[in-house]
Amino acid sequence: MSSDLEVEEPLPERPAAPLPAVTPERVLAGLSLTVPVVAMLWVSSYTKADPEVGGVPFFYWYQLLWVPVSAVFTFAAYLLINRDEKARKAARAGGPR
Repeated sequence: MSSDLEVEEPLPERPAAPLPAVTPERVLAGLSLTVPVVAMLWVSSYTKADPEVGGVPFFYWYQLLWVPVSAVFTFAAYLLINRDEKARKAARAGGPR
């Protein structure tokens, strides 16, 4: 007995293209983490006493100013990496970026 219906084998899934290791989001995240580090390691840019703010020499208030500024840069890096990870997850699932 032969059947008129033929069962087609499903096509093998094509392997997904590898995701790039370096993306614009990751580059920007790296740069945003590098900015505060470079600013603090470039000591000759802030080794002076003038201008004073409220009697506090520039050397001290400049460094203290970088505490919240560094937090902003770190948060920006977090958002960029989070965005990149969501895009990677969507690409692995086959969805749009």
